[in-house]
Amino acid sequence: MLDTYATRDTLTANGTTYRFASLAKLGQQFDLKRLPYSLKILLENLLRHEDGVTVTAKEIEAVARWKAKAEPDTEIAFMPARVVLQDFTGVPCVVDLAAMRDAVVRLGGDATQINPLAPAELVIDHSVQVDAYGSESALEKNVEIEFERNQERYSFLRWGQKAFNNFKVVPPRTGIVHQVNLEHLARVVFAGEVDGERWAYPDTVFGTDSHTTMINGLGVLGWGVGGIEAEAAMLGQPSSMLIPQVVGFKLTGKLAEGVTATDLVLTVTQMLRKLGVVGKFVEFFGPGLKHLALADRATIANMAPEYGATCGIFPVDQEALNYLRLSGRSEEQIALVEAYAKAQGMWHDEHAVEPEFTTTLELDLADVKPSLAGPKRPQDRVLLEGVQKSFHDAVGGLTASRRKKNGDAAGFQNEGGSAAIGNEANSLGEGSVRVSKGGDTFDLKDGSVVIAAITSCTNTSNPAVMLGAGLVAKKAAARGLTAKPWVKTSIGPGSKVVTDYLEKTGLLKELEKVGFYIVGYGCTTCIGNSGPLPAEISKGVGEGDLAVASVLSGNRNFEGRVHPEVKMNYLASPPLVVAYALAGTLDIDLTRQPIGQDRDGKDVFLKDIWPSNQEISDTIAGAINPAMFEKNYADVFKGDSRWNQIASPDGAVYQWNDSTYIKNPPYFDGMTMELDAVEDINGARALGLFGDSITTDHISPAGSIKKDSPAGRFLISKGVDPKDFNSYGSRRGNDDVMVRGTFANIRIKNLMLDGVEGGYTLHVPSGEQMAIYDAAMKYKEEKTPLIVLAGKEYGTGSSRDWAAKGTLLLGVKAVIAESFERIHRSNLVGMGVLPCTFKAGENAQSLGLSGKERFDITGLDGGDAKEATVVATADDGSKKTFKVNVMLLTPKEREFFRHGGILQYVLRQLAGRKAA
Repeated sequence: MLDTYATRDTLTANGTTYRFASLAKLGQQFDLKRLPYSLKILLENLLRHEDGVTVTAKEIEAVARWKAKAEPDTEIAFMPARVVLQDFTGVPCVVDLAAMRDAVVRLGGDATQINPLAPAELVIDHSVQVDAYGSESALEKNVEIEFERNQERYSFLRWGQKAFNNFKVVPPRTGIVHQVNLEHLARVVFAGEVDGERWAYPDTVFGTDSHTTMINGLGVLGWGVGGIEAEAAMLGQPSSMLIPQVVGFKLTGKLAEGVTATDLVLTVTQMLRKLGVVGKFVEFFGPGLKHLALADRATIANMAPEYGATCGIFPVDQEALNYLRLSGRSEEQIALVEAYAKAQGMWHDEHAVEPEFTTTLELDLADVKPSLAGPKRPQDRVLLEGVQKSFHDAVGGLTASRRKKNGDAAGFQNEGGSAAIGNEANSLGEGSVRVSKGGDTFDLKDGSVVIAAITSCTNTSNPAVMLGAGLVAKKAAARGLTAKPWVKTSIGPGSKVVTDYLEKTGLLKELEKVGFYIVGYGCTTCIGNSGPLPAEISKGVGEGDLAVASVLSGNRNFEGRVHPEVKMNYLASPPLVVAYALAGTLDIDLTRQPIGQDRDGKDVFLKDIWPSNQEISDTIAGAINPAMFEKNYADVFKGDSRWNQIASPDGAVYQWNDSTYIKNPPYFDGMTMELDAVEDINGARALGLFGDSITTDHISPAGSIKKDSPAGRFLISKGVDPKDFNSYGSRRGNDDVMVRGTFANIRIKNLMLDGVEGGYTLHVPSGEQMAIYDAAMKYKEEKTPLIVLAGKEYGTGSSRDWAAKGTLLLGVKAVIAESFERIHRSNLVGMGVLPCTFKAGENAQSLGLSGKERFDITGLDGGDAKEATVVATADDGSKKTFKVNVMLLTPKEREFFRHGGILQYVLRQLAGRKAA
């Protein structure tokens, strides 16, 4: 490696000497004090990887001379130190690596060339589902079902753990990937051998889940990428990126009484969404940091995808060291982190000169108020006192249509404006169904909370809100309150440490008293693994066409994500999840109306059962210690008896079989060392015309598989009983299933059809409406290329590589949108699909496109064009011509596109021959 600026130096920590790329030495030539913390990490990464080809002195100087206000225009290569995977996105990564071993052999290489070069750790956390709940046996029942459903996947992962070097698997029933990462996997500063010398360098990470940013709370730079970009990083390929703009977020003051970290993150999310930070780094600083526990910082960092930033990072300071010590890291590691951060000018000092930022926001923590977000988007924050009105506004259209149908002119509320909670008449005067369940008879109504879930990495990593929920439950149980019988309650801890401290404080029993039992260690409800509603509830919802709700402590509440029968979803802190389970409805103002009545018939208000900040702090102080972490992570990769009893094959090359879970994908079929020419796209048809905010939840196969869907019909043809379908997420390792579920979301709306919801399109030549997959296959038979047209923020949401993989396998050559979410655009490029954007001020509607035209996209110039021409020809021969921006943003991306994708590029490199 080169060292143009002579930055090699040594530091000593705990008696051990390390080599490192010194920013202090570079600072003798450039003014680095003004650089934000996150850019110092990027700068060190370039210094350490300078080779004169991928990383040159020019790129190093560009970061060192970073202009805060300038538009990003300089490409750099970033190489993360490690990769973390969750099993839904991780299984297809391992499938692709296995397929690459086959392919590299066909191209004349050696199978063992395909290994992760950077440490790769996969945490199985997405497979558990809430089938059982509300009892002490729920956890065991759900784990048993999980292992039954996923034997083939788990066998394959056990093969991968043996076959690949530098690859480890954290077995099921351990925790959520981001919490395991925070509590155990993260190093903050790496110590490793480089060319025979012991080096120290920052821990940086790519993750195949968008909430990888949670680790930013510990000062680790990392973000979510698509599976294909993660695979490339695992295989030693740098990721190309533009030097980002950095938004500074200054925090002052401290949170007021009764306000949680969840309230804070929902406020931050709303502020940053309003500003617009897509593609930017966000960096938190200021005197308020000393009042934020590490878990609070991780809560804020976790939701960077929701506020749209690439990352939301906090610098290393004493609180970070305190957390490393609390979570059982070694004193040697802690000493290295402190010495390295101080030597590199990465240690946070609130009295130091503030770095330069592209722009700065400021928030006094004392101004944060109790909040939720919903009913459909995480950035739609609503104050606790305004939730009832938010619910009424959301359900208004439905109730209005019912009033019109029934001739009922009833208003939303009873006389005086208060809701009739608990009375037989619904407060809306309609939308009510009588239901009997387990000996209880009750009225299920619009706004009834049918799911209350303490779930997801966002909050289950945070002892303050978890113990706060336990204290709310304790006070409620003492007054005789319990969750309403129509509420499906659950706790999905992010790690076993959470269970330990809930048990140690006695608060797990208190949560159980009000109906909240542990159902599994995984993401559960937040990713749609909420499981089925009880049959009686499901029937009532359907009969009344009810707009029922969920309240969850998650980070995502997009339409159709939590549960297909639940139309309104609100994000809330764990204590508020408990409160809404007790109330059983959104049609209540918890700030002034009673949550219920105690044994003596006296009203119980939220303020009566809400713990003080001091109560929570005192409980935390006596609840958590390093021994808990050391015990739970001592054998974290070993797994329990169920895991170790799973049979798995041996050998460097996987022996594929006729599994409906694991299949050799077709990406490398017919691949040679020679490149095909990049040609213009002619005579294409639109597979879909979509509006704004089409998320990866809409595009990527997710949730349950319907037996009458293309994927369901395929599985039945393979002899799979519908009860054994499992979820799309669990079958991500089989392209036959996944391609059939792409664009199959029940809530997606294809504007080529008139008001139709679901994964349907128009096969234009025949005029027939059909499933998108069926139409795509028909077009494939007709040798017709496909495109997709879309609005703003296309691909928002989780970093789901199948949103891009499925798009490719359907035959889509290009996607033209008003704007793209960062990860999804990158994933499309990585799969060889061309992303384009309409010119500013233009979209499909303004151009008068119906989606029924034939499309020619010309002027691609072998992938080098920045702009292309689109000609849309209608059936009557009339033409509309317009320009689009070609969103291949860097030379590396153009190279990937010419190869047909990033994996093909890597394969050709590893096969040992230079591609044309």
